[in-house]
Amino acid sequence: MKILIFETAEMAAARAAQQIIERVRTQPKSVLGFATGGTMPPVYRHLVKAYAQGHVSFASAVTFNLDEYVGLSPDHACSYHHFMAQELFDLTNFAPDHTNLPHGDAPDLAAEAARYEALIKANGPIDLQLLGIGGNGHIGFNEPTSSIGSRTRIKTLTKATRDANQKYFGDGGDPPQYAITVGIQTILESREVVLLATGATKATAVAEMVEGAISASCPATAFQLHPKVTIILDQAAAENLKLREYYFQVHPNGQEIPVV
Repeated sequence: MKILIFETAEMAAARAAQQIIERVRTQPKSVLGFATGGTMPPVYRHLVKAYAQGHVSFASAVTFNLDEYVGLSPDHACSYHHFMAQELFDLTNFAPDHTNLPHGDAPDLAAEAARYEALIKANGPIDLQLLGIGGNGHIGFNEPTSSIGSRTRIKTLTKATRDANQKYFGDGGDPPQYAITVGIQTILESREVVLLATGATKATAVAEMVEGAISASCPATAFQLHPKVTIILDQAAAENLKLREYYFQVHPNGQEIPVV
């Protein structure tokens, strides 16, 4: 794992966005894996700005999102289809027929999960997968006890995850109990992974992911098995790392230092 620690959350988000932009510039037909949640809007704002300023075109890129709530139609205000349209797709030149999310309102959810997994396989592997991490260590909606060998499927969300997402559903609104999520094994098959975590609420999960034993209790520890993972953090999210000084030595202020 490459651990990059920045002074602020905004600097960390900018670094994650830059990695995506550089990938698309050098490989316009990149297959990108996207994530949602509260950590991601600053990243997408940087992508929108870079597009608006003419620094990058996303017209040839293909995207796959990690997950969608079961029971929500694509036009539901709390669906991840709506989130991605609002935060990124409608503000850039991603081709609509190149952007993919699972359908949480599909009549046969198992068939939808299988369809989505097959679509990723047909277009993949994913060149760069952007991820966040839940406070309990989940990636996508792969909650604790998810198998490292898992594929796209239906998952029951934990109370902690639903409580964390309740704020997006307004007063009296409850997040669905289930979601379709891309599995851990599918994520691990990505050529490159970029995981962004900011804020003190992620510090415990980050420390376990980076320095803990590989365990189903923290699904993100599976990234210790991946050959090309960049973990991008702000100071608060890095607070519990035991080897924090070493990570600063290798990448001071998140910078790449050439080997001489």
